[in-house]
Amino acid sequence: MNKALLGLMLGGILGIFDGLTAWFTPEVRSAILQIVVGSTIKGLLAGVLIGFFARKVNSLPLGILFGLGVGLLLAFGVAQMQRKYYLEIMLPGGLLGVIVGYATQKFGSSPQAAGARS
Repeated sequence: MNKALLGLMLGGILGIFDGLTAWFTPEVRSAILQIVVGSTIKGLLAGVLIGFFARKVNSLPLGILFGLGVGLLLAFGVAQMQRKYYLEIMLPGGLLGVIVGYATQKFGSSPQAAGARS
């Protein structure tokens, strides 16, 4: 599976779990559906960005670092809108980025050159 598609799929799946971690904050349980939807979209965006980075840069450490940066940056944006729950939002967001960064570098396939097909 190519790196961008792997990042998109894994980001979306992990985004769901990222949103479900809001259940552990009792004050926001009434908005759990909106949080899960928003986190899924955030995960899809992070996954595609990390996947495209992985297509250009073939380095496991840089992929993990870029994934962490993207995950934290997107999560910080959401936390900044809330003006609270920074740790509760940024921790799972950063973890999502690290996992997607690792997976896209380790398991994703690079695009083949046009003349390399048989």
